[in-house]
Amino acid sequence: MTLTSRNGKLWITFYHQSTRHRRSLELDDTKKNRKLAEQQIIPEIVYKLNHGMFFNSESKQQEKKVPIVAEFAKVSFEIHSRIRKELTQRNYWRIYELHIEPHFAKKRLDQIKASDIAKWQNDLLKERSGKTVRTIRTVFQTILEDAMMDEIINFNPFKRVKAPISTESREKKPFLMDEMFMIIDAMPQLMQCYFAIGFFTGMRTGEIIGLQWNDIDWDERIIKVLRSRRQGTETKPKTKSSIRDVEILDALLPYLEKHRKLCDTSSVYIFETYMGQPFNTCDKISSHYWKPTLQKLGIPYRNLYQMRHSFASLMISNGEDILWVSNMLGHKDSSMTLEKYARYVKRLDKKRAEFLSK
Repeated sequence: MTLTSRNGKLWITFYHQSTRHRRSLELDDTKKNRKLAEQQIIPEIVYKLNHGMFFNSESKQQEKKVPIVAEFAKVSFEIHSRIRKELTQRNYWRIYELHIEPHFAKKRLDQIKASDIAKWQNDLLKERSGKTVRTIRTVFQTILEDAMMDEIINFNPFKRVKAPISTESREKKPFLMDEMFMIIDAMPQLMQCYFAIGFFTGMRTGEIIGLQWNDIDWDERIIKVLRSRRQGTETKPKTKSSIRDVEILDALLPYLEKHRKLCDTSSVYIFETYMGQPFNTCDKISSHYWKPTLQKLGIPYRNLYQMRHSFASLMISNGEDILWVSNMLGHKDSSMTLEKYARYVKRLDKKRAEFLSK
């Protein structure tokens, strides 16, 4: 069996029962793909040829009715409907409709080549970050993986297309401490506490609008983070470690106490709309309060999530224990916190390794 290159693609040539055959591997001619062909693909083909399986499997593949992507996508989403969070399922279906269906809906599953995936992925990267494309890719890859599990296709072409590098999409632009107090105090009274919690606990925005009054332990000065709200849906926090107790700092306590006096004592949620309903998202908070206040104060715009970064960077740069900061943020461990905020760690003016000179 001979491995050759043709128009930048890898092909194999072999003889079977005195007949010469050529097949494209649908792979670009690269060093990595040649290694894949030599160590995995060609041995599999040789095995099938020796056991009379190769041409038989090809003919069976042609005989059976292979569904198009639009047909099987519905099956795949149904498979995962019980194990995915409802919000995740909705978001994934939206991704499918926007980014996958327009390009592949009418294509048969067994006709999707690695080159098709690579071209589609490259087009996405022209307008979207590597992190976003990885998420889109995950949705499509899962559909094809389910098709392979059902023996509709023999191989998932995503395995031959390298995923893009995932770069951090949110650039950290923390606010100064003076700016934090300025922003909070410039807000309407009923919203000051929302931003105080954001700046003085590092809680995620969805976790804040999900807070209920019974989540606060006034005696222990603790906020219990038990849920999050997003797109009108209440879910568990982002990860298991995100379910946590957050300490109420001295700077936050007056805002919480003032907010309790201002609010209807029968309210369930700490933050509610004028209609007495919890916020479905933070979009209106951003557009109605956050953006106008920053503009009024002359502070360069950053998104709401920067409150979390501001808390972390302020605490770490002022020498607070990294493990405590990690627990407040709901990180899995302190190494994650260090990875994200290492540049803010306070470096004391100290001569290192003095003991070596003794």
